[in-house]
Formats: sequence, structure tokens, C-alpha cells
Amino acid sequence: GLVFNQCVHMLFLFVSLWLSAVGWVLTAVTLGLIQWRVWQVADLTFITSGVAWVGIWRVCFYSHTLVTSEFRVMYCQNMALSDAFTPPEVATAQVLTLIGLFVGFCGNAAAVYALRNVYFGLEKQTPIRCAFAVAGTLCLLSAVCFLIPLLWNLNSVVTNQTIAFPSNFHMPPAPVTQNAGAGIGVGIIGSFMMIVSGVIFIFYRFPVKVGPRVEPPCPEARHFDGSSVGTLSPGSVGHGRDSLNNSQAKDNPAFRSDEHL
Repeated sequence: GLVFNQCVHMLFLFVSLWLSAVGWVLTAVTLGLIQWRVWQVADLTFITSGVAWVGIWRVCFYSHTLVTSEFRVMYCQNMALSDAFTPPEVATAQVLTLIGLFVGFCGNAAAVYALRNVYFGLEKQTPIRCAFAVAGTLCLLSAVCFLIPLLWNLNSVVTNQTIAFPSNFHMPPAPVTQNAGAGIGVGIIGSFMMIVSGVIFIFYRFPVKVGPRVEPPCPEARHFDGSSVGTLSPGSVGHGRDSLNNSQAKDNPAFRSDEHL
């Protein structure tokens, strides 16, 4: 019935909100990961492990010679948007991922607001649908802001693009081989989760309410249970009975269904 339909809708919305929230967390995690592009290098003079990680904010590798000879310490250098050597796919990622993170947060906040209104009152359909539409649009926009730099960096990995690092980075301009790291994978998964939740929010529709209308009893009906004071004429009694029957007939679901046959 109606209660089961509403429960299914609420469960569906909670799953969508969970997808949106987890997707946003995953996209936030990918900002801090340095494993966007994994470089395999041949020169082990400074990069003693032979593996370097190129993120969107830092370039890191393990080294025995740059920091200390007793321990394997990770050596990192920051990449800024203003640096001339920063490749366009990395500079774009620095800007779009921050925008996408903020937009995704706003989308989740709008979804929580809409879900709260659904829980406390299903009658206010127009503002709730607008809130869900805003939440879905923001989630989709956030996913696009992440997918553009993610796919661009993935293409750079596939085509083995080089980066002209300055000398203090101790990085070769080109790796022997490179592959996509966990940062790209986590970001793509989180973006697709936000796309799914955004589509669900945009196309959300209220459950259809089916059932008779509830109206207050008419004044004539109270005369038959003895609650009113006074006498009724035969004409008024007949009029009251006819009015009651007409009111019941109007509120009868079967009567309404016969009208539409």
C-alpha cells in the first residue's frame, strides 16, 4: 500500500545519499594521494627504489642519498600552479578538483535538506523536488570537475607524456615506463558514484497517494447520534440523509473508479 511505497522511496533516497556521500569522500581522498602517475626510472642515484610518484601537488620518491643513508626516507617536492614546468593536465587538476570538492559538498548538503523535508512532510512537493534537482545537478557538476583532470592524466599515462622537472626535483624528464596509480582509480570510482546519485536525485518523483479523501462530518449527520439539541422536521431529516449519502458517494473510491471506466 501507500506505507510500503513510501518506505521503498525512503530507502531508495537513503541509498542515493550514501552513494553521494561516499563518492564525495573518495574524490576528497584522491586530492591527497600522490599516486596519480607512477614512474619507473632507470637511474637509481637519487631514486633508490626506482619508483617515483607524480601527484597533482607533489612529486615523491624514496631515497637513501638525499636525506640520510641509514633510512629509506620519502623525498618530496611541491608543484605549484604558478610553476612554469607544471604540465597543463596537472594545473587543470589543481583548479578543478578544488572546485569539484566544494560543489560536491554543496550537493550533499542539498540532498540532506531535501531528504529531511521528505521525512517530515510529503505534502510540500515543489520545494522538495527543487532541492533534489539542485542536489543532483551539483553532484553531476562535481563529478565532471573531477573526471576531466582524471581522464586527462590517465591519457598522459597511456601516451607516456614527459615532464620537464627542475634540477632540484632530481627527477628524469621521461620515465622508462609509467602507469596509472591509485589516485586516478579512486577518483574515477568516486566520480561515477556521484553521477549515479545525481541522476537519481534529478529524476526523483513522489510516491502516488491512493485512498479516499477525509472530510469533516456535515452538520446534519450529528442529528442521528443524538448529540445535537432540538427536533427535526421530516423534510429536514430526509434532506440530511440525502446529503450524507451524497457525501459518502463522493468519497467512495469505488464510485470514483466507476466514473473513469
